[in-house]
Amino acid sequence: MKRVVVGLSGGVDSSVAAYLLKEQGYEVIGLFMKNWHDDSVTISNECPWLEDSNDALLVAEKLGIPFQTVDLSEQYKEKIVDYMFKEYEQGRTPNPDVLCNREIKFDVFMKIALSLGADYVATGHYCRKGEIKVDGKPVYQLLAGKDGNKDQSYFLCQLSQEQLAKSLFPIGELTKPEVRDIAAKLDLVTAEKKDSQGLCFIGKVRLPDFLQQQLQPKEGLIYEIDVDNSKYNQEQPDFNSLEEKLIFESTSISYSPENGKVVGKHQGAHYFTIGQRKGLNVGGTKEALFIIATDVKSNAIYTGQGANHPGLFKKTLKVQPSEIHWIRKDLALKNGETMQVMARIRYRQALQKATLYQFKSGLYVSFDEPQSAITEGQFVAWNIDDELVGSGVIS
Repeated sequence: MKRVVVGLSGGVDSSVAAYLLKEQGYEVIGLFMKNWHDDSVTISNECPWLEDSNDALLVAEKLGIPFQTVDLSEQYKEKIVDYMFKEYEQGRTPNPDVLCNREIKFDVFMKIALSLGADYVATGHYCRKGEIKVDGKPVYQLLAGKDGNKDQSYFLCQLSQEQLAKSLFPIGELTKPEVRDIAAKLDLVTAEKKDSQGLCFIGKVRLPDFLQQQLQPKEGLIYEIDVDNSKYNQEQPDFNSLEEKLIFESTSISYSPENGKVVGKHQGAHYFTIGQRKGLNVGGTKEALFIIATDVKSNAIYTGQGANHPGLFKKTLKVQPSEIHWIRKDLALKNGETMQVMARIRYRQALQKATLYQFKSGLYVSFDEPQSAITEGQFVAWNIDDELVGSGVIS
């Protein structure tokens, strides 16, 4: 009998995942991860992790499976929280959820599970796992979940073959309403529970409050760049090679104060991200102001009016050689090779047609249509049909 450790989060998805595995005849153990606990920045006096671990315990009791809690907050702080501070400090926008899966759930947590004699680790992610043979050896596929609204394969875009080999995604074939139905029929305490919003660990925390613990506020100016700015109608130079063209297209426009006019003040460029429009507190413009660039060195924020401002759009992005990650190593591009894919630069974005170009200098993802708010530090992931085959950090 195969043994599976389920990461019970206290939510409905992982509860139903545990139930389905039990039905399929696995020996199931429920494990709750305590990742983060810091009273000083939670928004309310609720203690989300206590409530969640309690719900997880009640579900385990109802399903008749053993349950324990593991405290991973130290590894968490080191691998996720410290990394987030470092990224924000450098003016990038990290994605803690993608990292949490790569570094915590499918690494630290997985090792604990395997030490308990588990054959697999299961989570409540809306995605599926496939298995094919390549040169006679098994190769694992990360496939989109059946529920188009909830497909979470993007969050697992950094997993490796070794991690996928030991993973199970029991609810990948179901839709969210079907999952809630099963939980209701079983009368699980989590059946009606709202989906957790926000970062995979901070729970009910305001991000700026969280960042302010480490990153000191420092006042700077907000500039507005006009739609007609000469930077947007410069002629493209003649390129000697495709690589030169891609480097040009993937390079962000750099702004300086003389390009715009001062429209307000902020408390630190490192708290803001490209495409953001909330939290600027600048009024009196015809259309909403969106952040088109931040400069943490000079502590300046550059904005433009409206969601169609040319400063928000770019056609090509670059992934540094060390940040290219292929789940399907057998499909990895060699220098000079290209591949047609469907890609996205954030969770919930519809897949976009794109071409990958691999060069020594890095991997370029060139979209058919210009994309809004391509953000340094976030992950780009690319698919062939409903299979996510690779990803990388946007540089």
